[in-house]
Amino acid sequence: MDIKVKYATIIVKDMDESIKFYTEVMGFEVDSHYNPQPGILITLMKGKGDAMIELIKDTIHDIGIYSVGMDVEDLNATVKELISKGAKITMGPVPTMVGSLAFLEDPNGVRIALIQHD
Repeated sequence: MDIKVKYATIIVKDMDESIKFYTEVMGFEVDSHYNPQPGILITLMKGKGDAMIELIKDTIHDIGIYSVGMDVEDLNATVKELISKGAKITMGPVPTMVGSLAFLEDPNGVRIALIQHD
């Protein structure tokens, strides 16, 4: 099983203010913007290395850290192995715009997104 941290997702109250903070204060660059459906804005911020910060503005989720995203090569095999080790899968695998996605929780209730990019 080959899992690597890809991003941290943060739900924000003000996208422009958050972008300004991560670019001007933290030194990140805007990688891309998405508007997958009305009322949801996503901005990917790139710093040094491979991991990114995903900022999401919506009216559904509480503000703060939402999840940690991790890349996997074979999502179905990874989910099967994690279940065999006692992991609690809370969603998926389901198709997404970039491949497929599943969520699990660690013992503290932290959401971990597993993503297979196709």
